[in-house]
Amino acid sequence: MGASDSKLVFKRGIFRLSEERHIPSDDPSWASFYELPESAEDIFSLFTPADVRRTRDHALENLETLIRTVTDRLFLLRHHPSFPDPDLAPAREVLNCIRVLTRLLPFLYEKESLQPWEEGLFWSPRRRPTRRAIIASEVLFDGAQDPQANDPREDYEEAKPLAEELIDTLLDLLFFSDLTVPKAPHGKPKVTYAIWQSGVGCNTSIPTTREHESHRCEILRLLLTLASQSMYLPPSVLPQHGTKALTYICTNPDKQVVLSVLCSLLNTTLKYNPTNWRVPYNALALKDPKEVLVTYTLQFLLAALVYPVPEQDGATPKNYYRHFLGRLHRPQDFQFVVDGMTRILNQPLQATSSYLPGAQPSVRFASEMLMLFWEATQCNKRFRSFIIDTERAHDFVILILFYALENKTDASKQGVVRMCAFLLQTLSVEKNFGVNLNKPFDAQDTLPPAIRIAGFRGTYGDFLIQSIYTLITTSQGKLTAIYPALLAVINNIAAYLEGLSAVTCSKMIQLFNSMSSPSFLLANETNHSLLKSLLEAINAIVEHKYRENPQFVYAMLRNKKKFEGLRALTLESGQEEIERHHRRRKDGGAPRDPLEPASTRSSMESLASPAHASRSPALGDVPEEDGTFAIGDDDDDDDDSDDEARPTPATSSPSNPSLASSVVSATADDDVPRQLQGMSEKARGKMRAGVGAFSRQNSTASLGGPNAASQPHPPPSLAPGQFQPTAQWMDTWLPELPLHTILTLLQQLSALLPRQETRPSDSSSNSSGPTAGASLALAPAAAPPATLAKIRDIHLVGVDASPIRVHSFEWSSLALGWYESLLWGFIFAAEAQVARGTVGVWNQTSIKLFRVQEAAPQGPSLTSPRGAVDAVGSNIVSRIGAINLRGVGGGGAGGVGLGLGQLGQSGQGQAPGPGPGPGNGPPPAA
Repeated sequence: MGASDSKLVFKRGIFRLSEERHIPSDDPSWASFYELPESAEDIFSLFTPADVRRTRDHALENLETLIRTVTDRLFLLRHHPSFPDPDLAPAREVLNCIRVLTRLLPFLYEKESLQPWEEGLFWSPRRRPTRRAIIASEVLFDGAQDPQANDPREDYEEAKPLAEELIDTLLDLLFFSDLTVPKAPHGKPKVTYAIWQSGVGCNTSIPTTREHESHRCEILRLLLTLASQSMYLPPSVLPQHGTKALTYICTNPDKQVVLSVLCSLLNTTLKYNPTNWRVPYNALALKDPKEVLVTYTLQFLLAALVYPVPEQDGATPKNYYRHFLGRLHRPQDFQFVVDGMTRILNQPLQATSSYLPGAQPSVRFASEMLMLFWEATQCNKRFRSFIIDTERAHDFVILILFYALENKTDASKQGVVRMCAFLLQTLSVEKNFGVNLNKPFDAQDTLPPAIRIAGFRGTYGDFLIQSIYTLITTSQGKLTAIYPALLAVINNIAAYLEGLSAVTCSKMIQLFNSMSSPSFLLANETNHSLLKSLLEAINAIVEHKYRENPQFVYAMLRNKKKFEGLRALTLESGQEEIERHHRRRKDGGAPRDPLEPASTRSSMESLASPAHASRSPALGDVPEEDGTFAIGDDDDDDDDSDDEARPTPATSSPSNPSLASSVVSATADDDVPRQLQGMSEKARGKMRAGVGAFSRQNSTASLGGPNAASQPHPPPSLAPGQFQPTAQWMDTWLPELPLHTILTLLQQLSALLPRQETRPSDSSSNSSGPTAGASLALAPAAAPPATLAKIRDIHLVGVDASPIRVHSFEWSSLALGWYESLLWGFIFAAEAQVARGTVGVWNQTSIKLFRVQEAAPQGPSLTSPRGAVDAVGSNIVSRIGAINLRGVGGGGAGGVGLGLGQLGQSGQGQAPGPGPGPGNGPPPAA
């Protein structure tokens, strides 16, 4: 559709859809939708969101006829004996049918009132003309057939629902001769489910061309669009409701189809190597067709793997994609998977450490690759054992920590950071993972600055604990939701750690100091659960690796008064200490640390009832070697709940197509999974238990409300906006803190070791009260070798090793809603980058699964100079995309008015209902 005349004809047909009611299905104009366009950009620039909504809202019957027309044409061409012959059955028409459907479907999904109509159109059984009847209706010569020769009752047959046949056709087209795979020899089937690339399940790659890969992109994009109905459901509804398209795809019982699609997607993704053919600075090129294909293959693979199939008639159908990924077992397949994942995930590390800025390309789907790694570790125990037993887990630990630390303060990447924490928790449940962390980590100096620890010396366990400490203390309170998961990681590995360094021991004790301070414990009703989890980790080190960690025992001895004071804590003494601290601050003796937030709230409290969570006083300062830090914040919870659908903005200006909206979070920031084992019984009662670790088939249990369980004691009274602790409330958890082992240890060691050997560097003689030593600054000083030797030689009495507790990650309905919103957020953000080779399928539609925040305008750059040439090009695109063919006075398609005053206006109007606001034009054509 390069000529302007064909564009005008196509645009005229688009306007006719909304201006003329009940266009007959045999009208010749329908053919223009699959005959005229020459690219996806033609359809997406000329068929604007305003055009689609106008037709949807005022002439829905025409939209239905258009959908039936292009699907019928698609099915006919797929079965045509000459397809894809460029003259008899051109592939271009199939692609245009796919593009039109890709353009229309999101605007159908966004309007909730259309759901019954959409169900009837796509998912109801139907009768269709037989192949013979279709061929008879396309007779090439008059008189060749007798119209009365066939019985009319035989011209129709029972058929699958439209959506099911569409999905089957698209899957066939992914493996269709001379369309997406090489041309089959004469006499061979046109559809051969041959795996595209070598790797898992295949040792040889089939030849391919750029045209084949482009066709695969278009087909995969429509499959993703069909599945994207998930975006238009709230996260609380999606896990139970599901989407019929994904249910049909994932429960396909045809093993050959599932295995071929799974292995093709997996191998194409994992064989991608962005650096094997590029020269330095070529990474600045805007479009990389191979990267676009890999983006779609990875996203569609994840959409199938992540999807929890809803229950049907009391049973949960099997997700065959997850099933077969879990059945992989060959070491060479595991090695291939690991190599492909690390190749992609390593790109940002290599880019940040390169001497030539920009010499290494940045891969935009690293977050999705992390999700694929998490999926593989969850559904395939043999893969999990492989990476741990071969110590490849060490590499992934470093990569996971890099992505977590790199993005810890980026509001648009909080989902990635949270996923990293849960991924570490998933790995840490394995015994060998903890054991292997005792290997020395000598390559720390080669890491990029975001993850490097100055002067680090120690093991992988040291590095992991110090990095977790950094995540908690430098994230400005944005990661309160994952503190339980981070502490669960320490808890899971504690019983296996040996030779912890002095710095690591100091960090652990500093965490304890802050979590045991009254200002933290009394801030809300669940912070004590975090302290309990940390105390369990300390107990595990003492009970299972006492002799191997004398440095840690030494650090505990230097902090003896804090442990003893915690056991004697009362409500009165705690409040008195908070008052003393506030007075010192008022007098200038305890300055506020810049990292300390204005208020404190643990993740579990905010998650349990985000709409009714209490605002709490700030966490008191606990001086440390490098200043104080805050545990708990609600800065990212200011708008805890926003159930209204918000239209997602398109790129703000056609002149800056690289501007993409950033996905912030799910509907509520607090809707994320949480660690359950470390919670109090009261907090546990607020939710129903999820399913066991690594299983999501039946993970649809909903969370209970704040009053879901009966309480052993009356709940604390709530002042307006503030939690009020009571002595009765403290009695429910304070006696249950696991302090017996610690106090027994300290009592025995204090009697056997000279006092001067364990005296802290700063005297606490001026402190008083039951929590004396709460503001003690502990320097990470190593103990004298003689003292360490004495600690090792002491035989403890009454300290017995208790069974090792495993804190597994647990799935719930809340967790699944968060997880699916995270995935579809990745997919939306990638597709919005029109300048990178996509078309912006979901731009300007009303997403409900997550919130979208428009990025701030950016200035000129090397890849986006935004000069005169850009302005001219963008102006041409916007004018073509919004040509008004209705004329000044014409209401029909007959009048053609091309006055400059009308150009660029029709696509800018505000859509009815929750549509985009004025000024958000169509996504710019790449």
